[in-house]
Amino acid sequence: MSIRHIFDRVDSGMKRVEIPLRFLVPVLTIILTATLMISGCTKKLPAPPPPVVEVAEVEVKDIPISAELVSTLDGMVNATIRAQVQGYLIKQNYKEGEPVHKNQVLFEIDPRTFQATFNQAKARWDQAKANLARIKPLAAQNAVSQKDLDDAIGNEQSTKANYDKASLELEFTRITSPIDGIAGIAKAQLGNLVGPGQIEELTTVSTVHPIKAYVSISEQQYLKIQEIKLKREKEKETVGKIQLELILADGSLFPHKGEFAFADRQVDERTGTIRVAATFPNPDNMLRPGQFARIRALLGTQKNAMLIPQRAVKEVQGRYLVGLIDADNKVVIKEVEAGQQIGQLWVINKGLQPGDKVIAEGIQKVKEGQVVSQKPFVPPSQATPGEGPEAGAQPGTEQKPEAEPATQANPDKVDSHG
Repeated sequence: MSIRHIFDRVDSGMKRVEIPLRFLVPVLTIILTATLMISGCTKKLPAPPPPVVEVAEVEVKDIPISAELVSTLDGMVNATIRAQVQGYLIKQNYKEGEPVHKNQVLFEIDPRTFQATFNQAKARWDQAKANLARIKPLAAQNAVSQKDLDDAIGNEQSTKANYDKASLELEFTRITSPIDGIAGIAKAQLGNLVGPGQIEELTTVSTVHPIKAYVSISEQQYLKIQEIKLKREKEKETVGKIQLELILADGSLFPHKGEFAFADRQVDERTGTIRVAATFPNPDNMLRPGQFARIRALLGTQKNAMLIPQRAVKEVQGRYLVGLIDADNKVVIKEVEAGQQIGQLWVINKGLQPGDKVIAEGIQKVKEGQVVSQKPFVPPSQATPGEGPEAGAQPGTEQKPEAEPATQANPDKVDSHG
């Protein structure tokens, strides 16, 4: 039977259909093409190339050991100015926020009532003095009794005491500064009734040169600092106090170095911390009480510290992780102990070895055991325009790490952790 007869007969009970021979070749061609396409789809696609990551090698160098602590600034002396007599405020003689001198008059209270009392007391004292001067020679001649002399002496002393009190109260109407310093904003207005039981505080004058900075440190930190101080005192070549740097709220470094002044008499039982004061020169009165700043104590040098770029460290629920590249170009995620941050680098105390290669850029694209293609990491400051991870960033901006790490990995340690 010919091929035409095979396609012309349908034995499924359907009506017999005859297909002309001229249509047979195109139908076979379509069937053959579809079969080839289906068989081609079952073949495996080529594997994608491994992701490209930027790799930095662990850097080993000597670095300064420092402890960085949050501090609150306060004046060396903070004198609260109050009125010691009651009266109406009639004058303010200083500019708020400006320097004032010791014994400078800051406020004046209406003195008229106190002046009248003073004049009256003075007159009575003068009279008592005159009476005593008259009786003394008479008593020497026994012209008056001893009782008259005693009464005259007592009256003179009593009137003098009233005079002294009236004089002092009159003086108190002129409210002066007890120290040199910066005067604060006035808390009483002209016309206010001031004095004991009224407005308690008129203003505050603070001595700010030098200025104090208070920090609360743990017992471990305190003992570590004392140990370093004793060591420095024993070593003649390094005798001297621990130098302190002050980092202001805007991140700038205060130009004057400070030093530890004293520690509180006891440790706070509730927090386990002790309050320590440091002093800093402040000749321009730039620093003011109440400011927050960070104190950096330069305690020594850490030998052979291991450093990696900050962006190579990823923080996950308090754990610090880095991605290593092994000899087979596979990713190994490893937990490390992070220490002090220095510029764009981070000190790693434990978990890495010199010569290890860490993923500094692209760790978010890979996972444990994945094969990667590596290229050298170029720090943002060394990257050329249009190249590296900073390409396309706005001028002056800095790319953030995978997660915002804490400033200190362990604030209870005062070593290379800071």
